[in-house]
Amino acid sequence: MAVGGDIIEITFNHPTVGSGVILPKANEDSTYDLGGFRSNDDANMVAGNGEMIDQMNRVRWFIELVIAWDMNVRGDLEKLVELAESPVEAEWTITNINGTVYGGTGKPVGDMQGNGNAATFTLKVSGGNKLKKIVG
Repeated sequence: MAVGGDIIEITFNHPTVGSGVILPKANEDSTYDLGGFRSNDDANMVAGNGEMIDQMNRVRWFIELVIAWDMNVRGDLEKLVELAESPVEAEWTITNINGTVYGGTGKPVGDMQGNGNAATFTLKVSGGNKLKKIVG
């Protein structure tokens, strides 16, 4: 039986920014791409004799989700901006309600804009190699 649901927490550990725990908002979608190699999905990738041309390219891993933003106390958005500004990647773990934990090396990418009304912001973390399952 497939069991999905919330991401319980995301942790990071960075050599100069430090470590921390980020709390995702409950009952929100999350998107995972484990990274690695992909074959290009192009109907024209075929030779004159009909044989497939398999164009394979590496893609980086990522996870994208909505974070609960306590701007009064926690300072998550500020810390994540620091991580994004650093040229050094951090170690990340993503813990799911079903017990699985994924881990990878990467950094926040893209825009991080807080929604003051909803007390949330969208976070996308991405890195090289693969996002690997370390528990579960």
